[in-house]
Amino acid sequence: MGNARRPFLAGNWKMFKTISEALQMAAKLKPAVMTVKDADIALCATFTLLKPLADSLKDSNIMVGAQDVYWEEKGAFTGEVAPGQLLDAGCACVVIGHSERRQFFGETDETVNKKTKAALKAGLLPIVAVGELLAQREAGTTMQVVGTQLAGGLAGLSAADAAKITIAYEPVWAIGTGKTASPAQAQEVHAFIRGELRKMFGGTAEQMRIQYGGSVKPDNVDELMRQPDIDGALVGGAALEAESFARIVKFARG
Repeated sequence: MGNARRPFLAGNWKMFKTISEALQMAAKLKPAVMTVKDADIALCATFTLLKPLADSLKDSNIMVGAQDVYWEEKGAFTGEVAPGQLLDAGCACVVIGHSERRQFFGETDETVNKKTKAALKAGLLPIVAVGELLAQREAGTTMQVVGTQLAGGLAGLSAADAAKITIAYEPVWAIGTGKTASPAQAQEVHAFIRGELRKMFGGTAEQMRIQYGGSVKPDNVDELMRQPDIDGALVGGAALEAESFARIVKFARG
């Protein structure tokens, strides 16, 4: 990573792991990454795992994140979880607008925007996900799709707010498919994203971190992280095992 931004490697466990499985994995990961001082590390888990996981990682260099959040502080919203409740459970960050939330659960750029603002207000660090479908990539509309998601998702935010946000670029066609965008393809979109952030937030764009997500594995992370605008990874399947996620966190520097 040829820049001064601090790498941020986050595992997204999706709908996997029981409490005991989560604690076993955390117990293995902790010693494996304890010497890593030059990167931020997070595990993003389902709501039922957050409190026990956060308690088990309290004295470690691993943050705990949620995979979604609601935009109201409290109220009659059965099944939803408020930002303050996530904070109370020990969360430091939260994934917002993941492609699976968009695809299966009706997430829109407008709801991403509301959730991002609510998370920031509560003191959570948002990881805002953007990315195109295979049909959009093949139609040549990747930049248009990603640009629209950024503009809608980050509307009305100040540069000071933006500085606390991580963007996760996830080409939807590369999630869970084993297909990875080539480092050059990923860098092209990351550079475009940084350009859009520059238009919105000026110089703050240089300090905003942009993660790549989409079949990141121990054998491709080094090359991905060498790209000038790739500042980290949002890792799915490879984050479910301590050994593979530790290797990703310890990607080859320089």
